[in-house]
Amino acid sequence: MATTPAPTATKSPSPPPRSIVLDPAFLRLWAGTTASGLATWALPFVLGLAVLHRDLGAAGLGLVLAARTAGFLLAVAVGGVLADRHSRRAVVLWSALAAAAAAPLLAAGLGRSLVLMTFAAALAGAGQGACRPAFQALTAETVEPGRRQQANAAMTMAVRGSTLAGPALTALLAAFLDVRTLLLGIGALWLVAALAPGKGSVAAGAAEPGAEPAAGADGVPDPASGPSADRAPRAGFRAEFLEGIREARRHPWFLGGLAALVAVIALGYSATSVALPLISRDRYGTEWVLAAAMTAYTVGALGGALVIARWRPRSQGWAALAGLGAYGVAPLSLTLPVHPAVVVAAYAVAGIGIELFNVPWFTATQREVSPDKLARVSSLDFLVSYGLAPVGLALIAPAIGRFGVTPVLAVCAAACFLVPAAAALVPTARHFARPPAR
Repeated sequence: MATTPAPTATKSPSPPPRSIVLDPAFLRLWAGTTASGLATWALPFVLGLAVLHRDLGAAGLGLVLAARTAGFLLAVAVGGVLADRHSRRAVVLWSALAAAAAAPLLAAGLGRSLVLMTFAAALAGAGQGACRPAFQALTAETVEPGRRQQANAAMTMAVRGSTLAGPALTALLAAFLDVRTLLLGIGALWLVAALAPGKGSVAAGAAEPGAEPAAGADGVPDPASGPSADRAPRAGFRAEFLEGIREARRHPWFLGGLAALVAVIALGYSATSVALPLISRDRYGTEWVLAAAMTAYTVGALGGALVIARWRPRSQGWAALAGLGAYGVAPLSLTLPVHPAVVVAAYAVAGIGIELFNVPWFTATQREVSPDKLARVSSLDFLVSYGLAPVGLALIAPAIGRFGVTPVLAVCAAACFLVPAAAALVPTARHFARPPAR
């Protein structure tokens, strides 16, 4: 007797991916990253209030902030090696706890011991520096590859939002709390940064479909990323840091993008930081232009993060470098006798562009770099870009005094346009990715 074949079950469409903001593991990481960003931003502002209250002198403020920067730069390289050598979660925990411990020391030294405050600021900077590459690597361990761009955008929106709302909130708190209490509040934020993130759940070697396995500088698969990596003897600190540099050199798009980022930060951002207050005062005769331009930059960055959370340009690297180059409109607007609204609009465009670069840049690093070297490469990113920023600030003011503000701004604007354009010509820069293996 003939039988009727059973009907083939139709495959139900896969459910749409859940939004990243509904993922509890990401929300814990987001809370920790946001708390660390708030604490990092708040410290210079609160110390500035200490100067206003005459608990700290201007020279003392400069010394304390310089110590924090030095601590950051020394620890960011160490933190990158430690985060690749040990648990990223543990590095976040202990570095954030170190920064939290610095807060009561700062409060104890305020108005009493500049030496103690300098030591505490260096400790806070070290905790901040060690956190940064560990947070970058922990993001790759917590979020699936397909949702990392959305995750990075959410994190940068939190940082920009705190920058926008932070001054008003801190000024409000200062009406009711003294500076020592505010410093202890910064310590509480670092405790949140230490305790909120969970352990990464994504496989360390997870990669987007079609991505190549991690390979060494000679193209041979890297044994450090294989299953026997934990059994291999550890190299020394210097050797492991140099391994991170070699990994960075395997990615021409990373080196080109880093050079462009350094040019924009050390020249464009430094020039506008020095020149905008002068031009706001001398050309426009009001502080309103300074405040409005900086606010427009932050609002623009929020808008840029919202756009890039969803937008996936076909040539992602070129689009990101174009966004970075858009920062040049900020110094360019200051060279011309334009209406203040043009300056404000230029800063909004610069803010949009910087996040159109930042989010794909972080996402590509998390995707392309060998997972066991991700923290070291991220630390190299922070070390070079943050390390050269003070050099730019130190050189811009004398250059303005020697050549005048307009020529210096014009040169810096040209560098912001031309260096990212040159970086776009680097092999693999178009997509911020190596070509697929044939």
